[in-house]
Amino acid sequence: MLIKSTNILFIALLLVLISGNRMNAQGNLPFADEKKIHYGFSLGMNFMDFAVVPASTAHDASVTNIIPGFSVGAITDLRLTRYLNLRFTPTLMLSQRILNYSDSSSTDLLSVPLYLPLYLKYSSVRTGNFRPYLLAGGGLWIDWGRNKERTVLLKPFDVLMEAGVGCNIYFSFFKLAPELKFSFGFNNMLTPLDERDAGALLNPQTIRHTESISKLTTRMITLTFNFE
Repeated sequence: MLIKSTNILFIALLLVLISGNRMNAQGNLPFADEKKIHYGFSLGMNFMDFAVVPASTAHDASVTNIIPGFSVGAITDLRLTRYLNLRFTPTLMLSQRILNYSDSSSTDLLSVPLYLPLYLKYSSVRTGNFRPYLLAGGGLWIDWGRNKERTVLLKPFDVLMEAGVGCNIYFSFFKLAPELKFSFGFNNMLTPLDERDAGALLNPQTIRHTESISKLTTRMITLTFNFE
């Protein structure tokens, strides 16, 4: 399902690039990249997953379906050199993941994280109305969507590392930048049973679902459209 969604998003990006190629040869917004600081906003889709390490081979757990989520963010961009920019893009996300177990049971996990990443963006030489770029960075993840009634409770904080690619497309009054990023979490997001309240421990399924997992780490692909 993730591969099919990525193919659809790639086709949409290709259509945007083709349409942008029809713009005038002199280039729009010729001084847009000379600003020391500029701002913008972003809209996007995220595809969250877990890298699951089961506690034993007898109790397997995995995310079998990737459910698209939504993200919206603000952009602050600082020009360091002609080719290098520092970017801070606080982003609010909404996403859902379903853990499926070998006994045919499952648990639904909703995440509403506020993500606070900092990136270094390296841009190529501008050609006409296009300027591809690479970016890398990471940031702090604060999940506001924790539900203590779920059989698996996620920890509220994570630290992510990211890498991505994108392309600035210059229109008459703004820049549009389709951007694809890959994210990897460092923290084990599983809350152990001894850190949960006694009420949750009374549920046998909570015990079974939690003890079946040794480690949960965040994996995510994000397609973002930046408007600057």
